[in-house]
Amino acid sequence: MPHVNFTRHLQTFFPTLKMGEEVPGASVREVIAELEKRYPGFALYVGDETGRLRRHVHVFVREEPICDRDELSDAVSQGDEVYILQALSGG
Repeated sequence: MPHVNFTRHLQTFFPTLKMGEEVPGASVREVIAELEKRYPGFALYVGDETGRLRRHVHVFVREEPICDRDELSDAVSQGDEVYILQALSGG
């Protein structure tokens, strides 16, 4: 299973997120769907109503940014490291 890591800021909204948590899924969309089951509201926090990633959210698989921000179809494999990052703005 892929291992998922997050920015600490996401733990502000989802305090029980576990760094390096194993999450089943063959695509980024499936991983986020599983995270939604475990942490209700997560999918809508990182994505919009259509399922696309929000502008301020970035996902990396194997240290590479995903290509498909709309359908989240990028593949993930056993043992992959997935990073879900939320950019902060403001001042």
